[in-house]
Amino acid sequence: MSQSAIKFKSISKKYGETTVLSSVDLEINDGETTALVGESGSGKTTLLQIVNGLTLPTTGSVEVFGEEIDYENLPKLRKKMGYAVQGGGLFPHMTVYENITVMAKLGGWSDEKLSVRAHHVVELVNLKKELLERFPHKLSGGQQQRVSLCRAMMLNPPLLLLDEPFSALDPITKSHIHDEFLKLQKAESRAILIVSHDMAEAVKLADNIVVLKDGKILQAGKVDEIVNGPANDYVAGLLASTGD
Repeated sequence: MSQSAIKFKSISKKYGETTVLSSVDLEINDGETTALVGESGSGKTTLLQIVNGLTLPTTGSVEVFGEEIDYENLPKLRKKMGYAVQGGGLFPHMTVYENITVMAKLGGWSDEKLSVRAHHVVELVNLKKELLERFPHKLSGGQQQRVSLCRAMMLNPPLLLLDEPFSALDPITKSHIHDEFLKLQKAESRAILIVSHDMAEAVKLADNIVVLKDGKILQAGKVDEIVNGPANDYVAGLLASTGD
């Protein structure tokens, strides 16, 4: 049985009178990919941001690898996690290589260690090495997203947080990067929490799916359990939208 990478304990989040998350209890397994799926405003991105400290819960607590998050000491926590967002979120004034290695360089890594790890992650996502000296504006959307994944993996963190990382890509590029993502998880297995509004993407990439609506969990389980036994019409409708 997989150990827990993240435990959400009675997490609620309010902005004024608006409730974004309502008493969410959830465990994310280590070594597996879990997809948070739901329409815009369902609370999925807020849940992800609570893990890396971009947002604080109104009530409740979160454990990462058995330790409760100390929101007063986020740098220590963030060393355990990689984070990638839609569109890449790359630094425009840095080359690809500088973008990928920036956190490791700040961590005092030697030039040799930087180079070895950077070239390893570049190979894992099938990014061409001749792109390393280019700046982000010279890259395609798919290339930018590969660089973003490389940067998130550079420190070899035990946890990856991905916020709709592939949603801006065209269908063909997205399919290619999905394949790279699956190879990546085989090569360096880790806990991955991915936010997506695309149920077909979640079914393809994840081991587990959590369906959110209006800040509450409608259903959570293994992909096969969700596909073969949707809990209600809403989940069934999301599955129907995946097509064949």
